[in-house]
Amino acid sequence: MIFITGPLFAGKRDFACRILNCKAEELARYAVWDVQELAGQQTPEELADRLAAWPVVIATEVGGGVVPVDAKQRADREAAGRLACLLAQKADTVVRVFCGLPILLKGELPE
Repeated sequence: MIFITGPLFAGKRDFACRILNCKAEELARYAVWDVQELAGQQTPEELADRLAAWPVVIATEVGGGVVPVDAKQRADREAAGRLACLLAQKADTVVRVFCGLPILLKGELPE
């Protein structure tokens, strides 16, 4: 599995399309994205196991801003962070995309 992470609108989906050699309309066949929004629906471990079956998993980084006052929002943010850590552990390749630039964190990029 390739785990792609980075801030909002940083080019994660475009990068996924490049490495998968697909068009944006086809991406849903090969990748699942916005997985941070799924955090809290299952335990991070259960969700990571389920998502690891996809060829590419894309998550928007959370937690770099102001800490939410609402306890549920804080818990969801923590679950999303734990999920990202678990996905990075399970992934063969981890890439952070920032300003449209892929930064390899683990493994090798497909050719």
